[in-house]
Parts: sequence; C-alpha cells; structure tokens
Amino acid sequence: MRTFNVDLGDRAYPIHIGDGLLDSDHLAGVIRGRQVLVVTNDCIAPLYLDRVLSTLQGFDVATVVLQDGEQYKQIDTLDFIFSEALTKRFSRNATMVALGGGVIGDMVGFAAATYQRGIDFVQIPTTLLSQVDSSVGGKTGVNHRFGKNMIGAFHQPIAVLIDTHVLETLPQKEMSAGMAEVIKYGLLGDQDFLAWIEANIQLLMAKDTETVSIAIERSCQMKAEIVARDEREGGVRALLNLGHTFGHAIEAHLGYGGWLHGEAVGAGMVLAGRLSQAMGMLAESDVTRIVTVCERANLPVRPPNGMTVDDFLTHMAVDKKNIDGRLRFVLMKSLGNAYVEEQVPSDLLNDVLNACCS
Repeated sequence: MRTFNVDLGDRAYPIHIGDGLLDSDHLAGVIRGRQVLVVTNDCIAPLYLDRVLSTLQGFDVATVVLQDGEQYKQIDTLDFIFSEALTKRFSRNATMVALGGGVIGDMVGFAAATYQRGIDFVQIPTTLLSQVDSSVGGKTGVNHRFGKNMIGAFHQPIAVLIDTHVLETLPQKEMSAGMAEVIKYGLLGDQDFLAWIEANIQLLMAKDTETVSIAIERSCQMKAEIVARDEREGGVRALLNLGHTFGHAIEAHLGYGGWLHGEAVGAGMVLAGRLSQAMGMLAESDVTRIVTVCERANLPVRPPNGMTVDDFLTHMAVDKKNIDGRLRFVLMKSLGNAYVEEQVPSDLLNDVLNACCS
C-alpha cells in the first residue's frame, strides 16, 4: 500500500492506494464518531456495498443507494441523503462515506458539507477517473440545467481510500474516461509523465495492476501538491481544468450523461491543444501527440456530431471558471507546461471551433 498526505494544515488527510483496501480496517480507523451513512449507487452496491459494511461492525450504519448516472447529479437527489440522515437522527459527529465514482463523490461531499453545516466524509472512489482526480481536493457539488457543478462547496474529506482491485470490474468505456484525467496531468505539468503514459498506454488500458497503480499515485501526487498550494482555485489550481472549458460545454450540450465526463475532457484537451497551436505555442507535432494518446485511450478527439460553434459559445459563456464575463482557458505553452489564458482573440477561438466542428 502507498500512502501520502494532502497537506492542508489541520485539515490534512491521507490518501491510501492499494489492492484490497475495501476489506481492510482503514475505513473504521478514520471514522471519529459512531454514526456512519454509506452512500453508493445501484451499479456499485451489488458489487462492493456488503464488503464495506462488513468492515463497520460496531458502528451505527445506514445506507442510501442512488440511481447511477450524471443525470442524477442534481439538487433533488440530495434529498434522499438528507432524509436518511435526518430520519436516523444523525448528529454532527456522523460520517458520510462516498462509495462510487465522481458523481457519488461530488454529491456525498456536498451533502456532508451542508448537513448540519458540515460533517466528516470519506471518499472510496470506484472508477479510475474518481481515483485519479475527483476524490482528491474537496470540490463537491451538483449540476444545474444551466451549467455543470454550478452549485457546490469546498469540503475536504478526512481520508481517501483507493482500492485498485475494483478496477477489474470497471467497463472499458469508464477506463478510457479515467485515462483522460491521467493524460491531463502529463499535459499540464509533467512532460516525463506524459512520455511514460505514451510508452505504457497499452498496459494501462489492459488494467495491468502495477502500471495502473503508478499512474494513480503520480496523478494523485500532482493533484495533492496543487491543492495544497491553492485549495480554492485562486491561482495554480485552475490548471486542473485543462480541457474542461470545452468539455463542460460538450456535456451541457448533450445533456449530462450523453458522454462520460472523461470523454468530453478528452475532446476538450484536443481543442485546447489546437487553440494553443493557433496562439503560436504548440507545434503541429505536439497536437498530433495529444490526438494520438487520446485515440489510443479510446477517447473522442472531436466534438459530437452536430455541435456548432454557437453551441460551444453559448455553454462556455456560463462556465463557472469565467471571471467578469471573460472566458478563461487552460492552454499549453509546451507539452507539460500549462497556464491560464483570459485574452484569447475571438477570431482565433472561432477559427479553431469552426475547423473542429465542420
């Protein structure tokens, strides 16, 4: 097992990565009270819920099983969590456990942030995407029909338990979605890691345990370092949004659940690469590398059929990353060297979108 901390002073917490953590005593060891609410979905519950509950003998445990899918990541769904906690008279010493992918993690984190003005929660991510990205850093929230993750809070977990064994049951489509976030870390800040991903992409897609564990650990380390420097995205943390301005527009256009989040980010990273090229920073060979590694991960590299330039501009206009009406993009000066750009000429943006949407 590998363990390292997200260094946030008195709110620091461990990330444990290993094979078989679901059956260990690590979850029981981090819970500070006696009341535990385990929240999962109807896809994960038959696979792993009983195993998690078996490690919580002696606790006062309740469960909530939600429907699976991004389309359920909304305010109304939170009521199932709140109602169970209130019915069981859970106090401020209770702990919520998020057993699932990014949707479950985001919703449970937001529920924990707001239930009695904030209680503990633990992340047990079950998808590659949530293991390498969304379970770390304390971003929680739900979607609104006008924008993704527009309603939420920063609320750090007290621990993240990553059991690599659960990836054996992960569908290949979800594996590809998770690889988008792994690739993102190489593009935004570690060219050597990007080269390693390119060299090992076949083993990663085949779920080779040791190779995937290395990718998870490096991704989590990079995110933990960034979060420790900028918890609330006032500066460097914005780099983690590489590909997301375009990706969130794709998700909003298709209706949440039309594409997986990672699929939209994959196409979004290619668009960010092409915009970086149009801004005179990346060479065509650099963009080709982005396209190739995404294709080898079975990710989309173009926008959805029928999505127009106006569709992109409409959805990007309400993206929460914008400031004072200015579109903000994470672009690349070179592969492995990302930065935030708020002054993209509209004609260049339109040219790139026109070329990719045609």
